[in-house]
Amino acid sequence: MKFKFKDKERAKQLIGVIEDYVPDRGIKIVHVCGTHEVTITNNGIRSLLPEGVDIREGPGCPVCVTPTRDLDAAIKLARKGAIIAAFGDMMNVPGTEYSLNDLGPEGAEVKMVYSVSGAVELARKVDSEVVFLGVGFETTAPMTAAVLSEDPPDNFSIIPSNKLIPPAMASLMELPDNNVDGFIAPGHVSTIIGCRPYEPIAEKYGVPIVVGGFEPLDILYSIALIVKGVATENPSVENGYPRAVNYDGNSRSRELIEEVFRVEPGLWRGIGKIRDSGLGLRDEYKQYDALARFDVHPEEGEEVLPNCLCPQVLTARATPDQCGMFGEECTPGHPYGPCMVGDEAMCNIWFKYGGRPQL
Repeated sequence: MKFKFKDKERAKQLIGVIEDYVPDRGIKIVHVCGTHEVTITNNGIRSLLPEGVDIREGPGCPVCVTPTRDLDAAIKLARKGAIIAAFGDMMNVPGTEYSLNDLGPEGAEVKMVYSVSGAVELARKVDSEVVFLGVGFETTAPMTAAVLSEDPPDNFSIIPSNKLIPPAMASLMELPDNNVDGFIAPGHVSTIIGCRPYEPIAEKYGVPIVVGGFEPLDILYSIALIVKGVATENPSVENGYPRAVNYDGNSRSRELIEEVFRVEPGLWRGIGKIRDSGLGLRDEYKQYDALARFDVHPEEGEEVLPNCLCPQVLTARATPDQCGMFGEECTPGHPYGPCMVGDEAMCNIWFKYGGRPQL
């Protein structure tokens, strides 16, 4: 067997632990990070695991779960004359009728930025209103909170669309017949929130949760800890990424989030509303809410497209290759559903690398 690992002996050792502890009934592990999925697919990790180990990606792609309501709001504001600033991955995501890329022929201005700071700098250079489409999870929320707390220019505002990962993980446990046995928690998010927010999930649902890093050995280590946790009936939270993640997270980043945002129900595309999973602006920062500033109130759009399995993929109930449109009517160049858009989207990743390639 060939391994794409720097430490092949360590990889073999971890695979041996997984083989020793995997239950006869099999085990379903869900990770919540597109970067984890890239590591898993690009390195053929699924092909190294026992057949009973099923690794799925959950709602760990911010592009995929941004509701059409927020995309439609951005499109409406662009047509009103505002400059929309957004991450590159958001440009090609289909809204109810259009994507941001579709607005070019209309003369609307849409600018790609690499950070919210880039959107603020754009606002300082122009007289027009600049609206930042603020998508992402706990990783990007502190940066948005920081710029709003530092008195940005008067012509700057945001569409608040940040979401929280732990409530989404809990929601998967409440879906009928999902049968999730354990989670690999996202490393990037966990650098901000730490490990403690996962403890109520492990305790309530009796599943082990391991914060995972992004190297192939990190993934195997996380899987080994989860499989052993299931076998020994030890549903605890473990930090498998201590070189980057502190158990308590980044206190300053958490303080910024709490200062600027309030927790509220969040709307996730393909999933629906999840309690306590959204971040809305507090009253002290409401002047930066573009929807309130411009009196734009978009209706909830078409979240589930006909014949598209994105909702099932996002909730770890299907894999991309089970969708009849995958790789045919739906490709990265011509995405039909949001799961084919962006580097963290599972369908896009599987299109590039395949789900269980043999090494």
